[in-house]
Amino acid sequence: MNRCTRGIFWAALTGAILLALPAVTFAQTDEIQVYDGSIADPGAINLTLHNNFTPAGLRTPAFHGGLIPDDSWNGVFEWAYGVTDWFEAGLYLPLYSISKDRGATINGGKLRLLFVEPHAAERTFVYGVNFEFSYNAKHWDPRPFTSEIRPIFGVHLHSWDFFVNPILDNSWAGGFKSLDFAPASRIAYNLSPKWALAVEEYADIGPLNNFLTADEQSHALWGVFDHSAKWADVEAGIGFGLTPSSDKVTLKLILSRDLYRPKKH
Repeated sequence: MNRCTRGIFWAALTGAILLALPAVTFAQTDEIQVYDGSIADPGAINLTLHNNFTPAGLRTPAFHGGLIPDDSWNGVFEWAYGVTDWFEAGLYLPLYSISKDRGATINGGKLRLLFVEPHAAERTFVYGVNFEFSYNAKHWDPRPFTSEIRPIFGVHLHSWDFFVNPILDNSWAGGFKSLDFAPASRIAYNLSPKWALAVEEYADIGPLNNFLTADEQSHALWGVFDHSAKWADVEAGIGFGLTPSSDKVTLKLILSRDLYRPKKH
């Protein structure tokens, strides 16, 4: 086991211990993205802007005092720093919304620790794990502190990419079996090194000890395109809810750019 593999193993073990006291989460989504193991180069600083608009969403909040998803805009500035070729640290700040019931609001912030196999884009099999620790405003989540563990598994097969993130959400209450299972997956076809088309699926199945009924679960199917331009990497798509507990239509736009890249010697 090399140093990178040992680092990812211990990170996963530590994360599992930290997530041993969870319960169901209730927050809306600020980041609609399947992780593929890509990270900033060592010493580089990256900024990613996440923008999600729901023109046709649920008209009642997920909890008392929460934001109404319908006709809402959710976004976040994601700052990332490449620590090594297998570790990236991130900060989500500010996390904000514009909703018809509350107007503009600040929803909190998150810390992120991402551990991956180095040079994932050049590998056939990709693996990693991401941890997020959140502080939430009352209108965003009924609990002030939540966290997420996001395993990353994927395969690059010529022009095709297959990725799955079996996400577990944690609200620091209850037992291990109450972790909320919210998997995300992606199948992409690379038209060229700069263009890709993808189908993504995002779901919230419910706590591990008691999955929600089919109507209560959230499932959304997305059509997405990626483009690598000189000024930024672009990911845009449209998602359609498949169950009564899902927003009917959501749009996303993700813009990512390195703000600083160290000079190569």
